[in-house]
Amino acid sequence: MANGRVLRLRNQLHVRWKWLLSFRTSDWSLEDYPVVVQREKPEPKYKAPRFLQHSYRAYIINWSVIGFGDTPKEAKVDLAKNFEAISQTRKHAGQSAVRPGLDGPIEFASQEKVTMNETLSEDFIRKVLDLDWAWISDESSLWDFHMEQDNQALYAKIWEIYGVDVSDIQSARLWEILDRIEKSRASAAG
Repeated sequence: MANGRVLRLRNQLHVRWKWLLSFRTSDWSLEDYPVVVQREKPEPKYKAPRFLQHSYRAYIINWSVIGFGDTPKEAKVDLAKNFEAISQTRKHAGQSAVRPGLDGPIEFASQEKVTMNETLSEDFIRKVLDLDWAWISDESSLWDFHMEQDNQALYAKIWEIYGVDVSDIQSARLWEILDRIEKSRASAAG
């Protein structure tokens, strides 16, 4: 219990220090943010061979930017890659950088493409993914809904239910799959 309080206090001081230092410049890099590297405890019951369990996690305190690796250095490199991707996305969207020491926003991916046909989306979620409901975005893929080595079982299920082969869609993004199903329906009807 005392260790947890000490860790929280240390993190709070780290956050405040980085926030104060952030006023020296407005062109922040990863080094300007309060970063922590932690050793991860492996989950022995974890049985998803396509997902790796890494030994270390690096993250920016108060922001959901994370990197993983088998060494602290690898975790920091992964964090730097993810930080750069988020920074570029924010820049292209005309959003300002998040000031070091402040809470980073939680941002959801767009649902513009996946909700073009809500009825089909809901049907797909129930029949293919075997879920009553799911929040899906334009970035969601079949990979997000199972732990198998490949998507073959879901491809077969899509074929069985909709009569459409989507196995060549490399990204397995749901909006692309739904778009193909919808186009197949339209061409069959017209």
